[in-house]
Formats: sequence, structure tokens, C-alpha cells
Amino acid sequence: MKRLLADRFSEKFLYVWVILSGLILILMMGALFYRSLPILKLQPLTTLIFSQAWHPSRGEFGFLAFIVGSLWVTTVAMLIAVPICLLTSIYLVEYSSKMLREIISPFIDILAGIPSVVYGIWGILIVVPFIRIYLAPLCGTSSSGYSVLAGGIVLAIMIFPVIIHISMEVFKTVPYELKAASLALGATKWQTVKHVVMRRAMPGIVAAMVLGLSRAFGESIAVLMVVGNLARIPKSVFSPAYPLPALIANNYGEMFSIPKYDSALLFAALLLLLVVLYFNIISRMILSGIKWSNYYYA
Repeated sequence: MKRLLADRFSEKFLYVWVILSGLILILMMGALFYRSLPILKLQPLTTLIFSQAWHPSRGEFGFLAFIVGSLWVTTVAMLIAVPICLLTSIYLVEYSSKMLREIISPFIDILAGIPSVVYGIWGILIVVPFIRIYLAPLCGTSSSGYSVLAGGIVLAIMIFPVIIHISMEVFKTVPYELKAASLALGATKWQTVKHVVMRRAMPGIVAAMVLGLSRAFGESIAVLMVVGNLARIPKSVFSPAYPLPALIANNYGEMFSIPKYDSALLFAALLLLLVVLYFNIISRMILSGIKWSNYYYA
């Protein structure tokens, strides 16, 4: 009897902690929304999102340049990361030996554990000079090196582990029978990967890309160190930008003597949280759909 009571108590106790863990996100959103109310009452939402005017001392808080800067940097990062990560995942799952996978996997895990500031320093020492001295002149333009492209390169490397690991797990869920049937019909290994494995795993690949996108969109420290932090809409990948996370990290805690400035920064944090939450929900829905489809297939 005591064992049953102890078991039930443990179950209820763990259930309470699960609920509390889920409530943390709701509390965060509620707190950010509450602290953002002063700026929302001062200016319409459309003005905050679609205006480029950023003059806190004059009470003008337009976030368009920061939103566009985030989209630029994130898009460049995804364009760099996705092809490399997919090809890496395909090779490790379909072509490489088990010993090679065991050797490479820890290095990928190490990339995930490196602090953001280390990536930022590496970007300042390597990526920024490379863009300024070699890449920008090669493309017929000039750049300080602190640019959208520098932020995109650093972010791409930071999201490698996310996309590679999820893609590998998705490729492993493709039934062996499908690949064997393709090979039995005379298809080559690459044809099987291209027409069978990739087609079957496409929803999971999309989910991996979305999770990588949300990871890149919310990164701050490494990006603000290499992106230039200029509050205007970038004209090219060699132009500086000022993403939302960098805005918050650079300015929160300073200049609070300006009315509504802290509320504007917390609104930026709320906006960033909602975007990342949206991307994560989409990816989870896709991954859940894959699990159910595999269940029915079995």
C-alpha cells in the first residue's frame, strides 16, 4: 500500500513540475507584453513594425531596420548552412563507415558547445578581415568587413550542429526496404538517395531547417560582434546591419532616462520571442507528422 501511495505521489509531483515548466514560457510572454504596453499605447503597432525612424531621444521607435537586418543575416546564414549540412548528413548516414561517424560526431557536438563569444572573436579575427581584404574587392565593392555576410557566415557555423543532427536522425527513419527496392530496380546509390531518401525525409529536412532558422534568428552576442550594428536597412550582403537581438543586447540597461526606451526594447524582445516560438511550433508539428507517418507505415 505504501509503495502504491509513494508511486502516485511521485507521479503527481512530476506532473506539477511539468506544468510549471510549461508555464515559464507563458509567464515570460506575459511579463514582456506587460512591460511593452507603454510603447504600444504611445505608437500604433504598424508604426512600430514598419517605420524606419529610430530616434529614442525624440520618442521615435521604428523597428523596420532591425527586423530587416535580422532577416538579412538569417537568410544568408541559412543559404550557407543548409547545403553544407544536408550533404554532410547524407554522407554520414548513407556513405560513411561507422568508424568515421564515431570520429566526426564528437566534433559536431563540440561546435554546439562552443560559447557564442568565441564564435564572435573568431569572426572578428578571421571572417571580417577576409571580407574586407579579399572578398569585397573581388566582388568590385568596398566594405569594412563588419557586414551582413560576416554575421551570416558566423551564424551558419553556429547552426551546423542543429541541422546536421536532426537531418541525420530523419534520414535514419527512412525504411531500409524502400532503399533496397530502389537498388533492386537498378538505381544507383545517389539516385536512391536523391529520389527515395530525400523525398521520404523532406518534411524532416524542412523541420531541421526551421529549427536552424529559429536558432539563427535569436542569436545575439556573436552577431553583434561582426555585423556592424548600423540602424539602417542593408543594401547588400557587404553592408552593415543591426539585428533585433543585437539591439537588445547592446542597449538594455543603458539610457533608461529616455522615456519609453526600456519599453521599446522589451517590445523588441517580445517580437523576437514570438518569431522564434512560431518557428519552433512549425518544426515540432512537422516532426510530429513524421513520427505518425512512420507509425502507420510500420
